[in-house]
Amino acid sequence: MSTHRPADLVVVGAGPAGLAAAVTAARHSVDVEIVDEQPRPGGQIWRRPDPALGAADPLDAPAYAAGRALLAEAADTPGLRIRHDTVAWGVFGTRTEPDGWAAPEGTPVEQGLSLAVHGPRGVDVLRPRALLLTGGAFDLPVPMPGWTLPGFLTVGGIQALLKGQQTLAGRRIVLAGAHPLLLVAAAQLLHAGADIAEVAFAQGLPGVGTAGPALAALPGNRAKLTEGATALRTLRRAGVPVRTRTLLVRAEGDGRVTGAVLSKVDDQWRPLPGTTRVVDCDTVGIGFGFVPATELARQAGCEARWDDVSGGWILVHDEAMRTTRPQIWAAGELTGVAGAERAVAEGRRAALDICDALGAVDKPVINQELKNVRRELAATGRMATLLDRTCAPIRAALGALADDDTLLCRCEEVTVGEVRATLADNPSLATADAVKLITRVGMGPCQGRMCGPALADLLHREKALPQATIGPFTARPPVKPVPLEALAAAHDRCRHP
Repeated sequence: MSTHRPADLVVVGAGPAGLAAAVTAARHSVDVEIVDEQPRPGGQIWRRPDPALGAADPLDAPAYAAGRALLAEAADTPGLRIRHDTVAWGVFGTRTEPDGWAAPEGTPVEQGLSLAVHGPRGVDVLRPRALLLTGGAFDLPVPMPGWTLPGFLTVGGIQALLKGQQTLAGRRIVLAGAHPLLLVAAAQLLHAGADIAEVAFAQGLPGVGTAGPALAALPGNRAKLTEGATALRTLRRAGVPVRTRTLLVRAEGDGRVTGAVLSKVDDQWRPLPGTTRVVDCDTVGIGFGFVPATELARQAGCEARWDDVSGGWILVHDEAMRTTRPQIWAAGELTGVAGAERAVAEGRRAALDICDALGAVDKPVINQELKNVRRELAATGRMATLLDRTCAPIRAALGALADDDTLLCRCEEVTVGEVRATLADNPSLATADAVKLITRVGMGPCQGRMCGPALADLLHREKALPQATIGPFTARPPVKPVPLEALAAAHDRCRHP
């Protein structure tokens, strides 16, 4: 294990925000290194198959022109390096004394900021002058009867298989949820040869109240809106049923999914009596929204706040994308789930501030670039507002789908009924961490990513507690699994270099 300064700026994540920030900073002669878990850059939205598969590049589609251009620019940018297949699992360093780093005026600078990573080189510790976190988001898990059956996936998981491995998750697929990504994913699956049995949206058709935000979102977002409209047209031509006010209430099957149970719902997503039906399928994909992956940032000490509409716990940041911890910036879904275009704009905004803090660019140059970035932020902000008004999940309705026998924590096999019994026996329990200590919910390999949001919703409903006081699980290193063998080897190298 080595402790060194490999770059002025280390970016965690090679998705839209990370790539945009890295390209912007490197263009201004900042030495940049990206750390990313995947074998190729692009993140989830611009995921590409292994070239060895000989498959067509999904980014050749017109809707991904911006991503294709940014990936090409990143590949051709001098001074930009990417560590692939590398997990960032901890941020360390607490001293706050100046060390010559050009921080924003009045901001204390931390000395000894370290990022611990694990990849093909084993465990390593990077010590950048600035750290940008762009860890993205994951699909909102929704526990319900049948959600642990093979064949029950999130729409993001289904897309990852298709984009990265050219593999269909199943042959006859039902997609259900509330996010417009369902339309895009369904069209992609249809093109790949899948039989889309139905696409079900829990919300109704947009009402008059959304007309204003929809018109406001048009400038700068036509490509995004066109992508959704094109996908819907493709599904209609293929005869795929696309229904609204229809909620997935459970999956059926013996050993694997054999059917999706759907119900008509009211405007609060409550199932209407006598409307339940079963659609035969071998795969169910849910897409009710996304959860910002803030674990690494919270472990680093960055402050987070609860925002129900933006996905849950998001990072507190200023206009320049600085977090509450010196030397650390954040961009993309960590600051609120708002799509790839917004992530690109935030990545560029963060990079310009980092360049300023490092003294890499003159103020007049930065100010000129900021004009364009601010226009992008304004345009993508309007689109985010539209999606928030039309697609935000109704958490109370989703939480009501699970019965006492439903597994809440898949890793530790703890049911909803067991958690409810624990809450009844311990009236003082009021935080996610407290429930975790007694029930082991959240102690498995996923570290609460699959059960954390549902546990918080359960506490919110059962005890009428504010989500902000329930809190997420405390994030501790390693925030993602690291082999003990790798940690031991790193320890031995430190003792006997």
